[in-house]
Amino acid sequence: MNCAPYMVAWMSFKSFIPFVLCVLWVLLTPPTPLASDEIVLGMSTALSGPTGELGQGMRDGVLLGLERANRNGGVRGRTLRLIVLDDGYEPARTAPNVRRLIEEENVLAVVGNVGTPTAIAALPLTREARTLFFAPFTGAGVLRRNPPDRYVINYRASYAEEISAMVDALLEHGGLDPSEIAFFTQRDGYGDAGYIGGVAALRQHGLEDDGRILHVRYPRNTLAVENALADILLSDPPPRAIVMVGAYAPCAKFIRLAHEAGLDSLFLSVSFVGGDFLASALDPSVQKVVVTQTVPHHRDTSLPIVRDYRADLQALAPGSRSNFVGLEGYIAARILVSALERIEGEPGRESLIDALEGLGDFDLGLGHPLRLGPDHHQASHVVWPTRLQGGELIPFAWEEIGNLLPQRSP
Repeated sequence: MNCAPYMVAWMSFKSFIPFVLCVLWVLLTPPTPLASDEIVLGMSTALSGPTGELGQGMRDGVLLGLERANRNGGVRGRTLRLIVLDDGYEPARTAPNVRRLIEEENVLAVVGNVGTPTAIAALPLTREARTLFFAPFTGAGVLRRNPPDRYVINYRASYAEEISAMVDALLEHGGLDPSEIAFFTQRDGYGDAGYIGGVAALRQHGLEDDGRILHVRYPRNTLAVENALADILLSDPPPRAIVMVGAYAPCAKFIRLAHEAGLDSLFLSVSFVGGDFLASALDPSVQKVVVTQTVPHHRDTSLPIVRDYRADLQALAPGSRSNFVGLEGYIAARILVSALERIEGEPGRESLIDALEGLGDFDLGLGHPLRLGPDHHQASHVVWPTRLQGGELIPFAWEEIGNLLPQRSP
């Protein structure tokens, strides 16, 4: 048998094997991002729907902070760019947005998400892709694990910290009994996080049976607050203080209907309501409204960060009005830029997290120091109280809260 033809065929195929392996390696190996003169970040947020102004405010604040860096030459010569996708505050739209940002746009990090239910939808995707989920506009506990999740880094105080500040003030300075406080919350993870935080704060003051606490809810992304208000009006005696954990449009409607019904209570809201938007939706005569903030007042020009924010707003977006949400987005962008400037060479998803954790104790001019580290993924724990007066929110001290509370019913 003549084996020569088979040997020739084998030798030809053998010489072809390296080429085949090379092709397979190219096809199966994930692409390595090319060095770029851009740093691309992504945001999925509510640009439409009942919370659209919150998303727009967060987007505008982040863009303002990034443009400040770009105007000064970028980060080590690289221009910062933000890709923003609208999810309408609907978790079903958030997941595909985040997947697109990570897989198609190859963003360095996802920043400035608005809302708890949308954050819950985004988290599995960012964890799976090992991509930073940075400075979401939510104080939910699900984003604040202990030890911290490597791929989640927060700027703001938690809802638990905001509501604890309210409860402490109501009981210690207002002289309320826990049974005189009610909760009006959104029916989802955001509202539930607020209520759970409120009950935990009340337990710190000796509350044993949370069944005494009146809790009413409304459906997310709606203005259907009538049933919740009816339950409040039917309570006997009516609550002297109502803690609200909702969006600004339904909260504003709730307050207006309560006033029309003759309910004399103090309304307190966490920062997610968007205090400026809530104030603009209410009649200037409304007074008994308190909103906690996770940033200083955006008109307090004694603080360097506020002076920078207002100056950049005037220079880059003349005619735009300052607000609390925009200031939070701006602060988030300034923190991110500070971390990026620490990275030698091409920034990567892991090196960005390392740089943020390496900031340690730092000062951005908020009047309070910030801190980030491997075991500490929340930069700020400060809560600033504001109250409504003449159609706008002004700073006030918790010790004054007794002056806002209605008299106790006989």
